[in-house]
Amino acid sequence: MAKRSFSIGGVHPHDNKISRQCSIEPMPVPPTVYISVAQHIGAPAVPVVKPGDKVKAGQVIAEPGGFVSAFIHSSVSGTVKSVGPRKDLAGNNATTIEITVEGDEWLEGIDTSDTVITDIPDDNKAILDKIRQGGVVGLGGATFPTHVKLSPPPGSKCERLIINGCECEPYLTSDFRTLLEKGEQVVIGAAIIKQVLGDVPCTIGIEENKPEAIVHILDVIEKLEAISPKFSGIDVMPLKMRYPQGGEKQLIDAVMHRQVKSGGLPIHVGAVVQNVATALAVYDAVLKNKPIVDNSVTVTGHCFPHQANLLVRVGTPLSAIIDYLGGMPEDAVKVISGGPMMGRAVANLDAATLKGTSALLFLTAAETVRKPESACIRCGKCADACPMGLEPFLLNKLSRLGLTEELEANAAQDCIECGCCLYSCPANIPLLDVIRLGKADVMKAIRARAAAEKAAAEAAKNK
Repeated sequence: MAKRSFSIGGVHPHDNKISRQCSIEPMPVPPTVYISVAQHIGAPAVPVVKPGDKVKAGQVIAEPGGFVSAFIHSSVSGTVKSVGPRKDLAGNNATTIEITVEGDEWLEGIDTSDTVITDIPDDNKAILDKIRQGGVVGLGGATFPTHVKLSPPPGSKCERLIINGCECEPYLTSDFRTLLEKGEQVVIGAAIIKQVLGDVPCTIGIEENKPEAIVHILDVIEKLEAISPKFSGIDVMPLKMRYPQGGEKQLIDAVMHRQVKSGGLPIHVGAVVQNVATALAVYDAVLKNKPIVDNSVTVTGHCFPHQANLLVRVGTPLSAIIDYLGGMPEDAVKVISGGPMMGRAVANLDAATLKGTSALLFLTAAETVRKPESACIRCGKCADACPMGLEPFLLNKLSRLGLTEELEANAAQDCIECGCCLYSCPANIPLLDVIRLGKADVMKAIRARAAAEKAAAEAAKNK
């Protein structure tokens, strides 16, 4: 039977999984960590510690700043040195809690052992609260607070939970290694999530270039099903290797043959999607009382001599990771946080890792220098490649002209910034860069309009 995939667009870049054989290795704790309070979608967290405070690993150091926000925890034990602005990887200031490391003492009640727990509690409300208290966010890139995503609004119902194990972005292998090394915990985490959603069916989607992970997770499911009926209703779906297979809307299309409409959410078609790393974080939060204080980071690149998948404490300076693996390669001219398609160039190597940091990719000049841009030849390849069914050649023109209303009318806000258009363009037009700027203007206009409508409604209410 042919492997499933999404129905619109997509490209086939070389997967370059050159670190796939590297087991996840715990990195030594650095002397100092720098923990940002803005590492999730929504309002930044509010610091609750001050310079001079003693903290333990796993202790809350910042509380949610709104409904869509998340707790931040200390990833180390030590003394808070400062709370204030510090440059992030793009060079922008972000409120950061600096902690000088002293020992490795964990908050009481956190289980850091490797013992696998399979006894899932029945109280879904208590489970959701543990997920919230654990600061769990989506670790597939969006970092949306998980407890909010697992609480569908009135009138919406989840029909299927999809666990994203695609890892379609070239070079990245941390999710693959998590499936191999923490497969039991991932499946248990998935069972917890599906119970919270009403014991819905669960599909774990894994691309076909990870056959070892597919076989292993099938074995894990069979083993767990023999332990408890709570692990029934979970299946594995091998998927065609195609980028961006792991995009939320693309994965729903592949698994459920349903497409999320413009401006819609996955729950509108009965789906909830979570990444495998998020499922592991749910397991840790619910059954180990362990918040997100570390994450797996792929360190890779053809010019990098020491491929690795590292378990890194949140707030570890990127420079410390590089030094640990032998230093910056001489021929590396660009470092990307994430993969080559959707990652962001690192402007500041003293920036620290976040909960959602997935990779550090090192590229040479030959791998990064763009060819000269030429005129659009109206070939339509960018439109054929767009997995959202957009017309990048048109959005490029509208964005360059600053036509925000026309950009919105042509759904620039639906762009997932996957880079398929840029990858496929024979004229070497920087489509993604230009469209991304135009999309930012559209989103700003949408937010301003929503704020004005809300203010008008409040004013009418108070008359």
